[in-house]
Amino acid sequence: MAFVNSEGVNLYYEVTGSGHPLLFLHEFGGDARTWEQQVRYFSRRYRCIVTAARGYPPSDVPEDENAYGWEQNIVDAITILDYLEVTKAHVIGLSMGAYIGLFLAMRYADRVSALVAASGGSGSHPPTREDFISETLNAAERTLRENGVPADEMAHGPNRIQLKLKDLRGWTEFRDQLAEHPGTGSAYTQRRVQAVRPSLHDFEDELANVNAPTLLMVGDEDEGCLDINLWLKRAMPMAGLTMFPKSGHLLNLEEPGHFNKVCIDFFGAAENGQWRKRDATTLSARMYGQED
Repeated sequence: MAFVNSEGVNLYYEVTGSGHPLLFLHEFGGDARTWEQQVRYFSRRYRCIVTAARGYPPSDVPEDENAYGWEQNIVDAITILDYLEVTKAHVIGLSMGAYIGLFLAMRYADRVSALVAASGGSGSHPPTREDFISETLNAAERTLRENGVPADEMAHGPNRIQLKLKDLRGWTEFRDQLAEHPGTGSAYTQRRVQAVRPSLHDFEDELANVNAPTLLMVGDEDEGCLDINLWLKRAMPMAGLTMFPKSGHLLNLEEPGHFNKVCIDFFGAAENGQWRKRDATTLSARMYGQED
């Protein structure tokens, strides 16, 4: 196993394939293993870099709650790229990873050549934000109390049950891997990352200035992410939005073939200069163009 030290925490990473670097950033309920179907596909063309966030084995699981944080996760991603001497990479992030990816594109614009932000923005939609924070903090308390994630309950959640309905074997693997996550790492990630990270609405100006080609992805049954992704599409002139029908939060696991195809087509467009900034005339809801 390979590790890089980020401010005293050893972070696991693996590299597969060759070509332009492609960094994968997993979600709260996932880990490095949940990208397997993507690595097998993309490593034929790209140098795939998969990591496990702090708190997710085989990375270190700090006992100090203060070692966790949403901004720390951003630093960790850059630390791994620096260690591997990657000056610029494509990025694919899911949920928590999508949030990190958006901040990489905002704060480290020269390091991101293209971004896929899938199932991102949980907790950012203003009408449901307080409920998200309260639920997350309550879940953290339960995880600490039980010293483990309530994996079966979480895997049956309203935005994850879609995987079970489509692929019982894949859902069972996801649930079993989730059950292996240490309670400390999961609870402190909930407290210090999910519950306290700012709403994406707070960064409207910065998001509008992102120049990296960006593809937003959302499942049409992922209620917590639908509205924020429509908002992101409108806020980010370099963003396109694709919606997966009859799909929830785990897009790369629910529809791996479609997910991979949409991503590789997007990367091709970005690399060929065919992913263009949104034309300002498309912002109108008018049916006809303005008369001279």
